[in-house]
Amino acid sequence: MTGFFIVMGVLIALGLAFVLPALVKQRGEDDRTSRAQANVLIFRDQLKELDADMANGTIGAEQHAAGRRELEKRALEDTLAAVNDVAPVQPGMGRWAPVALAVLIPAAAVGLYLKIGAPGAIAPQAAAPQAMAESAGPHSTSFDAIRAMAEQLAARLKDNPDDGAGWAMLARSYNVLGRFPEAADAYARAAKLLPPDAQLLADHADALAMSQGQKLDGEPLAILQRALKIDPANFKALALMGTAAFDRKDYKGAIDYWEKVIRTAPADSEFTQSLQASLEEARALAEGRIPPAALPALMPAAMEAAAPTAANGGQISGQVNVAPVLAAKVSSGDTLFIFARAEKGPRMPLAILSLKAGELPARFSLDDSNAMAQGMNLSAFPSVTVVARISKSGNASAQSGDLEGSVGPVKPGTQNLQINIDRAIP
Repeated sequence: MTGFFIVMGVLIALGLAFVLPALVKQRGEDDRTSRAQANVLIFRDQLKELDADMANGTIGAEQHAAGRRELEKRALEDTLAAVNDVAPVQPGMGRWAPVALAVLIPAAAVGLYLKIGAPGAIAPQAAAPQAMAESAGPHSTSFDAIRAMAEQLAARLKDNPDDGAGWAMLARSYNVLGRFPEAADAYARAAKLLPPDAQLLADHADALAMSQGQKLDGEPLAILQRALKIDPANFKALALMGTAAFDRKDYKGAIDYWEKVIRTAPADSEFTQSLQASLEEARALAEGRIPPAALPALMPAAMEAAAPTAANGGQISGQVNVAPVLAAKVSSGDTLFIFARAEKGPRMPLAILSLKAGELPARFSLDDSNAMAQGMNLSAFPSVTVVARISKSGNASAQSGDLEGSVGPVKPGTQNLQINIDRAIP
């Protein structure tokens, strides 16, 4: 069982090494990622040597077990140290990113950064790990390592399906990969096998909400309520309950939940400062005042200037079709992602929605309500590329075998756009 926990530690390190580049300053990114990857390689080499010593009779089973425990402890400490050595969150990344960092590291809940994926509408701007994977650049190795670890863990669980801790770790790794339906299923398996755990339930609710179109209503909300019965002070459950209240315009309810989070958080932390800004917005709305609004600092001045002209026509609608030559490769259970990305600017999608491929040909509409980041709205950019992608895995990042089509540049306000899925990703 101890071996599973070192895998968890490595997944946390690699997952954050992959996700954090989009949330922190560029300086030092490569060094931190290299450190996390080096820790994995060192651990593997030392473990092989330890196994070889026992196979050769140099050490006994008891010495082998003690040595393995020491290796795992050291590797976990080193990998966590690697990812904790991060630069401050960029001002202007929005109010939710620090919350994700504050909650996910101690909770080992990696990569939950969409609209309802972290405290207080947490991380719409983190734009789903799977979407950010497309621009991960030198960090793609980390993403591949996480995927490989998840596959190995899933295979191991086929032989040991009653391992609750294993299911919990598999769920968290699926979250890093953006495979939210599979993460939700794995969390459900873990919850049935493990003692009641508020953090596990909060993570389950998050993944389930992601898998049903970023909606906390229904089962996710019920799971969060169960989590708070177990631990009324759980950060993530409180934050997500606040998000749910905010989304249904229950601003007083959002204030109540978020104030509970802030009361137990370090007063000088980035997390507290960001959530305080969210509280101010909720308070303003509760009192009928117009909340302060500003585009993120990461938005170039030219884009900021263009925002007012685009705001009156931010919706893009149309239809997605599949080329006849590819139709046989589409299964009804595949996932269809449709997203818009700025022609010039951040690679993070400005708006995204998911449908079942069985609905093709499918009508779609993208607007600011599909935004993934506060202030990073479709209407704020003069031109975008609209991409339609059919995924076998349910992962929005491009993978070999996925089917894709795109149209661009497209001006916000365009109607009846026709997107033809006409190519397979090699």
